[in-house]
Amino acid sequence: MCGIIGYVGSRECAPILMDGLRRLEYRGYDSAGVAALHDGDIEVRRASGKIANLEAVLRERPLAGSVGIGHTRWATHGRPSEENAHPHRSGQVVLVHNGIIENFLALRAELEQAGRSFASETDTEVLSHLVDLELQQRDSLVEAVRAALARVQGSYAVAVMALRFPDRLVVARNASPLIVGLGSGETLVASDIPALLGFTRDIIVVEDGEVGEVAAEGYTARDLATGRAVDKKVLRVNLTPAMAEKGGYKHFMLKEIHEQPRAVIDTMRGRISVEQGEVFLGPEGPDAGFLRQVPRVHLAACGTSWHAALVGRHLITSLARVPVEVHLAGEFDAALALPGPGELFVPISQSGETLDTLRTHREARSCGLRTLAITNTVASSLARESDFVLYTHAGPEISVASTKAFTTQIVALTLLALALGSARGALSPDEVRRLLTDLLTAPGLIEEVLRGSDGIRAVAKKHMASRHMLFLGRGLLYPVALEGALKLKEVSYVHAEGYSAGEMKHGPIALIDEDFPTLVLIPRGPGHAKTLQNLEEIRARQGRVIAVATAGDEDVASRAHDVIPLPDCPPPLLPIVASIPLQLLAYHVADLKGTDVDQPRNLAKSVTVE
Repeated sequence: MCGIIGYVGSRECAPILMDGLRRLEYRGYDSAGVAALHDGDIEVRRASGKIANLEAVLRERPLAGSVGIGHTRWATHGRPSEENAHPHRSGQVVLVHNGIIENFLALRAELEQAGRSFASETDTEVLSHLVDLELQQRDSLVEAVRAALARVQGSYAVAVMALRFPDRLVVARNASPLIVGLGSGETLVASDIPALLGFTRDIIVVEDGEVGEVAAEGYTARDLATGRAVDKKVLRVNLTPAMAEKGGYKHFMLKEIHEQPRAVIDTMRGRISVEQGEVFLGPEGPDAGFLRQVPRVHLAACGTSWHAALVGRHLITSLARVPVEVHLAGEFDAALALPGPGELFVPISQSGETLDTLRTHREARSCGLRTLAITNTVASSLARESDFVLYTHAGPEISVASTKAFTTQIVALTLLALALGSARGALSPDEVRRLLTDLLTAPGLIEEVLRGSDGIRAVAKKHMASRHMLFLGRGLLYPVALEGALKLKEVSYVHAEGYSAGEMKHGPIALIDEDFPTLVLIPRGPGHAKTLQNLEEIRARQGRVIAVATAGDEDVASRAHDVIPLPDCPPPLLPIVASIPLQLLAYHVADLKGTDVDQPRNLAKSVTVE
């Protein structure tokens, strides 16, 4: 949920930077900072906690200058603290960064061996050192940033300033949002449109794989890989408050689908240490001593959250070797659940106010169970009433149909599985380190799927007139099939059903004909050969197959009528990555049909009645 703001112009930048940071507060943060260039030096002011703390610092030590950057940070690598807050300085370079540098440990070790010292625990400080080193060998800040980022793996949006270039900023982006606002004799940079409100309506979107130079007179862009100039289109945004909240997207659902790389990162922030191979559930979560004694876990939820719980059962049992029961909250009966001493009850709810889930939670507590709430909403009823809380940090979800709530709940459950497995000795630090390294690739994999949205829209257009659709998946992907069918039902009003692929012959196959398409989740990995047989059985009955398959899988491509490609990814990440094309398919079908995407008929965002 980190926020970036930058300014180049003739006015004092500190008030402008602070105003932008306030407008970005909704994204969530645990520290903040600003930097400005003045009289041949760059001064930095930072504070842990809320922006009010940073304002107090600025009252004591004012900041002058007309070129500057600011940042609100939500901890990923390193605890929330002033020294870990952005901006970070190395030599003559100061920068801010959103995202995760996946290979920062290797880069940091190399830099330390070369004599560089570090003042923080963050991955971002590695970037500042890299740019400073490259700048010692170049006369261009843009080229120094390009060379530094060529060594980086991960996601980033960066804004960089340097003493040798006192009239400009350099920005770059990969899988983390960044925009430029064009004013009269001044230019701003921000991670989201609300930070620019009141300053300009003319914006330029910084695209993935782009590096650019920000000056008072405007913005020039280059391709990050080749350095070639890139023509940019200026967008005039006539913003109402609602449009600003949508960030330029047609619907909240589409915006929230595209926010998932960021939301996944935010759910991991401050909770993982790849270097140590550890997961921290935070001060509001259970500690290792408690987790070590848990004999069984109960997961309870409704709707989309129940589908996430089904994924969670698979992850917890396979990684932590702990038995798990999954309960539909509306059907929970303690007499049948047979809760025992020391067992952990985990209610899951985006809003934290779902009545069935709350009722089930209260019944579990009355049976003497300790409870751990997984929710997106701070101070919700579920959070307040639970012994422990694991917040998903997905940010506001306005569309009734949940998207980023689902993926972030899976991330939270993955972290719980790793914490349990580590505490109980089922996973070694090396195994946790490997799984965390895989998990850190999820945002980039999601971005790769999102780039194929136009192709998914073409598939949606071919099948939008269908009145029925079947969704099939095996193992970890069976709950994803259920969730894909639910999304299509919710927003497009198409009758859809999710099934385990192994169950197809036990009834659903009777429905297959040329007017009944089947979407099959069939990435490479466990169950691929068996699911391939499902495709053959569907084709033999003249059914049309939409396959969500690993890119380049010719066995699937030769049997399916339409293929939606997935990047190759580790099996534990498949439920997260494979859910994205199903969300996009549901969205595009609904948009093409002209339904009310964000507020489907008969549905409410939070079900607070039985």
